[in-house]
Amino acid sequence: MGPRKCEVCNEALSKYKCPSCLVPYCSLVCFKKHKEIPCAKPVSSEEKSTPVPESLVERPLTAEQPGDVLQKLQLEAIASSSEIRDALKDGNLQKLIYNIDGSPDAENELDKAMGAEVFRTFTEKILSAATESSQL
Repeated sequence: MGPRKCEVCNEALSKYKCPSCLVPYCSLVCFKKHKEIPCAKPVSSEEKSTPVPESLVERPLTAEQPGDVLQKLQLEAIASSSEIRDALKDGNLQKLIYNIDGSPDAENELDKAMGAEVFRTFTEKILSAATESSQL
């Protein structure tokens, strides 16, 4: 399957897909325009029939310092990074993230995940993308 056309501008070939709804887009400008309208990940027929474990229900997030919260531009840079998206294709990394997200003691799971090279590399890529976008 070859490159698809950007579904936001309908002009350029898409290089990326929205992490939420998988709509193809070509640039950060198109990503921002797409995100003006809320979207959601398409639900597969398998997911429709699978109940969501209680541990995966959204829980409130807190930050000790306001500076610990990423800004919108930083989040967009992370979401549009092909390097990060490629890293997320790794099954071992997916399992580590799933374990952290589904754990009642996420901080402990995060500490354990930091022992894995694939997770440390992934976090370094995220920090690099966030740092680069905040310097623009």
